Amino acid sequence: MAIEGITQPEFIQIDEQLRLRKYDGHHDFAFDWYQDIETVKLVDGVDEPYSWGKLNGMYGYLNNHGELYFIEILEGQEYLPIGDVTFWQEDMPIVIGDRRYRGKGIGGKVVRALIKRGKELGYQTLYVDEIYSYNEGSRRCFEKAGFQAYEETEKGKKYKLAIM
Repeated sequence: MAIEGITQPEFIQIDEQLRLRKYDGHHDFAFDWYQDIETVKLVDGVDEPYSWGKLNGMYGYLNNHGELYFIEILEGQEYLPIGDVTFWQEDMPIVIGDRRYRGKGIGGKVVRALIKRGKELGYQTLYVDEIYSYNEGSRRCFEKAGFQAYEETEKGKKYKLAIM
């Protein structure tokens, strides 16, 4: 965890079926998510699946820059990881890696839970570094949560939310 002086919770319970679990250094199960070309294009804007090295580097970077969580859903008696999200004031990259759970409002619930976390931490504004113009799902998710575009980028827009 990279936010100095702040303790990251082990879990953030979002509702009866959905929670965020603090990253524990294990992410082998996520490799398949980043082999999916559509997912990688939404995340990185490229058409090349991740190598193990790139996956390890990504999780190392995210864990060092913010609160890294796996998004988990309760299936039967156990929670299964379906995506990941990293939270820090300057960005909130989120991936629903398991395609079966996309378009079901999970991203919105995660974003709203992290807005609440931002309020608890005393942040006045939250930012999303960039959403690619073709990533309609992510754009809708953040705009529905109240984020507004404030700057054009080469491939999309930057977003922010005043939460005072």
